[in-house]
Amino acid sequence: MTSELINGTEISKQLREELTVEVAEMVAAGKPKPGLATVLVGEDPASQSYVRSKQKSSAKVGIESFGFNLPAESSQDEVEGLVKELNEDPRVHGILVQLPLPAGLDEEKVLNIISLEKDVDGFHPVNIGRLAQKGREPTFVPCTPAGILYMMKKIGTQLEGANAVVLGRSNIVGMPMALLLVGENSTVTICHSRTKDLPAVCREADILIAAVGRPEMVRGDWVKPGAVVIDVGINRVDDASRERGYRLVGDVNFEEVKDVAGAITPVPGGVGPMTIAMLLNNTVRAAKMASE
Repeated sequence: MTSELINGTEISKQLREELTVEVAEMVAAGKPKPGLATVLVGEDPASQSYVRSKQKSSAKVGIESFGFNLPAESSQDEVEGLVKELNEDPRVHGILVQLPLPAGLDEEKVLNIISLEKDVDGFHPVNIGRLAQKGREPTFVPCTPAGILYMMKKIGTQLEGANAVVLGRSNIVGMPMALLLVGENSTVTICHSRTKDLPAVCREADILIAAVGRPEMVRGDWVKPGAVVIDVGINRVDDASRERGYRLVGDVNFEEVKDVAGAITPVPGGVGPMTIAMLLNNTVRAAKMASE
């Protein structure tokens, strides 16, 4: 069996093209241009790269970017003060605080004060709480889980009644992903470091989502033939044959699993592009809600 390759790059490209048209129509109708504010505290190279990527992607679809860089030694009051100012700024429809924040800053407090209507990352506790409650709708859903769900629907994955296994229980991916799947009427198992006989649990999955941050942890004999496998991990492993000295791999052993699964995401080019696309989608939605 050869798996269907779930091309997140292509799916995200299609969504961005739709958003570009949507933004142009909004502006032509006299509505404000969507605005995304990014808050970066400190000089972590990875965080700087992520923020630049988000700003560049925003510009391509017509979203205006407002970048705010604070020194690593900024106080809690200074960070919270900036977020409060952005809450009141009518040009800003979405606020993204790049995580993790430097040691000594309380992330939870910062996320708590982002306006629900501007929480385009979907991390506000109220939005997560609504996601967990039957019959309640969050204003926004975290971007990576939302992107995964979007991808699976695009390829026609049967969600209702499916056995879904989520490896990892982080607040950013694992837990909201599980809640989204429950909302789609899947039967969901959340696995973690203390799960007994993890391979056996995984083999029961019609949908297997790996988000644990361990290189190539999921092996071919962990996967049920024909399952949909979503690899959220992105890990560097040493590789002397590469010019840069390393290569990127996921949490899934791609070479083994591609011969078993029915569909699988590659790394890179799978989940990653969808995360940014959903951030842009959330920002455009926020702008539309603000203009209604």
